Amino acid sequence: MEKVEAATARPASPLTARQEARRRRILRASAQLAGRGGFDAVQMREVAESSQVALGTLYRYFPSKIHLLVATMQDQLEHLHATLRKKPPTGDTPAERVAETLMRAFRALQREPHLADAMVRALTFADRSVSPEVDQVSRQTTAIILDAMGQDDPTPAQLSAVRVIEHTWHSALITWLSGRASIAQVKVDIETVCRLIDLTGGEPERDRPGGLSG
Repeated sequence: MEKVEAATARPASPLTARQEARRRRILRASAQLAGRGGFDAVQMREVAESSQVALGTLYRYFPSKIHLLVATMQDQLEHLHATLRKKPPTGDTPAERVAETLMRAFRALQREPHLADAMVRALTFADRSVSPEVDQVSRQTTAIILDAMGQDDPTPAQLSAVRVIEHTWHSALITWLSGRASIAQVKVDIETVCRLIDLTGGEPERDRPGGLSG
């Protein structure tokens, strides 16, 4: 992996509309290249050419390929979250809704196996320099799970359960991508770990308005 000095997914100051548009082109090019050929197909020079930015400009936004692919995963999760808000899960309990949500996320990645493999490999290879980007992926995943639970004020126990669920989902992706687990086994594992929510009093007292409620 390339050595970098300043590891940030975005410039420190707020992006202008033009900069944000440029960043979106870069992320779109990264996803397209990864979708066609996986991790190895994402070459920084090709990303720059495809997104019509100078190579030096690309490195100012994303100091390495790992930074870029982890940011691509965060972007994909943002799109997934928006889709889930439009069509929320329908399970009767928080555990059922989270399991349904994560399986929908898994199936979305299943439709783009090369892209999924590239993003998961980037997360696996990420070192401390990529911590801000990895943290963004984790926060986005947590937000998706909490929305499915109907929780906007989780307890420490619930947050701990969410972390374990995230770890299991990530591990399930890796084992499926490597051919060591079937989709059916992934579903069983996700449903099993989501039962942790029931042990933390996962059902909020209020009715579930907004978010991924349904």
